[in-house]
Amino acid sequence: MSYILKVIEVLAESDKSWKDASKKALLLAGNAVRNIQSVDIENREIERDDYNNIIYRIKARVSYGFKLNEFTPY
Repeated sequence: MSYILKVIEVLAESDKSWKDASKKALLLAGNAVRNIQSVDIENREIERDDYNNIIYRIKARVSYGFKLNEFTPY
């Protein structure tokens, strides 16, 4: 069976770690699309907020698939 893959970019942040930010990105994407095939972390950054707390941010590319004979994600 053949598939078409689409890619979306997801931005997420956490005050705990990049791993936690990655989990949040996957959960966010999972609420928006079905059949996630892969998650590629493109960019990571760290920043301090006004209260001197560390904020971990990521930008992820999330791939999800479509069957060629369907019009909606499976």
